[in-house]
Amino acid sequence: MTPPVLVGVDGSPESTAAAHWAAEEALRRGAPLRVVHVWPWLTDGRSAFADAGSLPAGAQRMLAEIADTLRAGHPGVDVHTDVVLDAAVDGLVAAAEDAGLLVLGSRGLGGFTGLLLGSVSRATVARSSAPAVVVRSAEAQAGVVMGAVPEVLVAVDVQAPNEAVLAFAFEEAELRGARVRAVHGWDLPPAFATVGFVPAPAEIAELQGLEAKALAEALAGWRERYPGTEVVEEVRLGPARAVVEASATAELVVLGRRRRPHDFGPRLGRVAHAVLHHAQAPVAVVPHD
Repeated sequence: MTPPVLVGVDGSPESTAAAHWAAEEALRRGAPLRVVHVWPWLTDGRSAFADAGSLPAGAQRMLAEIADTLRAGHPGVDVHTDVVLDAAVDGLVAAAEDAGLLVLGSRGLGGFTGLLLGSVSRATVARSSAPAVVVRSAEAQAGVVMGAVPEVLVAVDVQAPNEAVLAFAFEEAELRGARVRAVHGWDLPPAFATVGFVPAPAEIAELQGLEAKALAEALAGWRERYPGTEVVEEVRLGPARAVVEASATAELVVLGRRRRPHDFGPRLGRVAHAVLHHAQAPVAVVPHD
């Protein structure tokens, strides 16, 4: 059986947009859609033995309304609803263990409307064992101009191209009938970091050529595995900026996140952190070893 697409909802516009995105993704994959609301039972004195039927009527009504809306708007989707009694992040992370994909809304309440990510989504993405997609609200996505050809954008580290990340990107492109735009953002070597030093254009061009060659080599095998998928290669200065700028015309941005066996250290790298906050398209973060 195909693992379900899991989406967390809380009634906000962001989570509603995420639910509709997840429904379309479930249809593409031929997977069931599990719509989950996490109820933090500890905050109102409920015990671990509380059952979903004892929850406030508003939570049950919200799930039922979202499920009805999804079934009407996405005919054929197999929708299931569930209430998880746990803290928000812990509940979503646990539920994602059996999912093929976790989908979340972008941000919670707050004044920083230019940022994509809220604290719950950020913490959940950083811990999820399943690939996690963060989706902006419908209003935020309305102003985005898509490219003439649908694209899945994947950030590629040419020093260590990851199989799981590239496989996810190419599979998504195939499901969508889209091309893959592989972006490699690079930094000048430390030797060029002397204060006030500006490398000559010829030196930058030479380095750019070397980075482009490395990107082509990293993608060679993937072109062979997916001969029907168009691949566009792009090399730019500045790893995070390269991906954020290229996200303007993408349907989906794909990044990698290294799994950590312990809770020490940051769970999201600086590039992933910046892209999640500023990308103009849904962002998928794929955990890998």
